[in-house]
Amino acid sequence: MRRPANLGALACASCRALSRLSAQHGWPHVNKLVGGPISVEPRINDRIRVPEVRLVGPNGEQVGIVRIEDALRLAEEADLDLVEVAPMARPPVAKLMDYGKFKYESAVKAREARKNQTQTVIKEMKLRPKIDTHDYETKKGHVVRFLKEGDKVKITIMFRGREQSRPEMGARLLQRLADDVVDLGFVESAPKLDGRNMIMVLGPHKKKADFKAEKAERADRGDRGERSQRPASAPRDEPAPAAAPAPAEAAAPPPVDSAAS
Repeated sequence: MRRPANLGALACASCRALSRLSAQHGWPHVNKLVGGPISVEPRINDRIRVPEVRLVGPNGEQVGIVRIEDALRLAEEADLDLVEVAPMARPPVAKLMDYGKFKYESAVKAREARKNQTQTVIKEMKLRPKIDTHDYETKKGHVVRFLKEGDKVKITIMFRGREQSRPEMGARLLQRLADDVVDLGFVESAPKLDGRNMIMVLGPHKKKADFKAEKAERADRGDRGERSQRPASAPRDEPAPAAAPAPAEAAAPPPVDSAAS
């Protein structure tokens, strides 16, 4: 009976074979396809294992096809990095650049893109078919606020007991709500039954980004108005000058003795 092959040894041998093929043919990160996560970082400097590359200068000028040794020497002379930007080309395309600065600028751009993107939020409002007028107005106020803020609203009519045999009551209620908020939103998903519930989705006319821009503008305008209405600080009272000393009174002449005269 033959002994089973050592699967671990076979896997390691396969990894080594793939690594040799990657170094020989310039395949990007083939050595990480088995046994580890795939790297998304481009190969730079000594990690570029191809005999020659199509070199691009730091300002985008085409240098041509050069040996990898010459490309690394040019990068070292210019105090730059040699970055493989198109590994699947034949030969691969490499560019001279400051890789640290490039990564920093890319991270800043990605952060700004995430900051400017808006996520669609779906709010939900639940109603009963026999809702009274006060509760209806309260729920409608919430729907109006959501639509003004640029959010979608999912309206759910909940049926209980015998109400399930009267779905037209829920349809009339949803149509009434859609008519009341027609200036702020539109019916994105028509009313449909989902088990014991009837669901309708309202979409806003105003985008979320527009609402955020208007909110920031109002806040900025309010800050400017508050600063303009703030009274100017009164000047501090200067100390009054010290009063001049009163002149000394002249001494009275001595009384004259009439008897002596």
